Amino acid sequence: MYKYTELLIEKKTELAYLKNSIKALCNSVIESYNKDGKLMVCGNGGSFADADHIVGEMLKGFLSKRKVPESSKEKFGELADLLQQGIPAVSLGTHGALISAVINDINSDMMYAQQVYAMGKEQDVLIGISTSGNAKNICNALKVAKAMNIKTVGMTGNKNGTMNELCDILIDVPESETYLIQEYHLAIYHAFCGDIENIIFENK
Repeated sequence: MYKYTELLIEKKTELAYLKNSIKALCNSVIESYNKDGKLMVCGNGGSFADADHIVGEMLKGFLSKRKVPESSKEKFGELADLLQQGIPAVSLGTHGALISAVINDINSDMMYAQQVYAMGKEQDVLIGISTSGNAKNICNALKVAKAMNIKTVGMTGNKNGTMNELCDILIDVPESETYLIQEYHLAIYHAFCGDIENIIFENK
């Protein structure tokens, strides 16, 4: 069922302690999808790029084509064969006008928290990515999500950051150097994106 997570652990045995957490993340996103929720992801710098990458894998086919169901093809006509099913997801860093307004009018540390407050629903999932675990704008977003009963997931390193206590699910990889943490993060989110896709679209 979680074949990509299992393959990841087989190749990177040092991540075995995270297997249950990765599976829990998968289950949370799948449950959210089944309840018409969405995935929100946020990060800074390289982690911003990772957040955007995760959302890209969610919104269209990643390892499969996710064809439009036969029952829906008629309404899309000739476009049906060009469309792919998506998992609703938002990269919170991509709304430039809003972010600049929040930074200018409110506080830069609230740039993601404001978006979670405005768009978040109880059936959603928020993934906050911070290699240090201490990024204040990520922590504030997680705090708002917790207050709204949104499932919170943290991806970080082994520095025991302040965000750790704000996460329902914690994926804390065994590295302290930023680029090495990010290399683990890439492998992990490719695994969970593959498993989420496989479970939702291939196992029906």
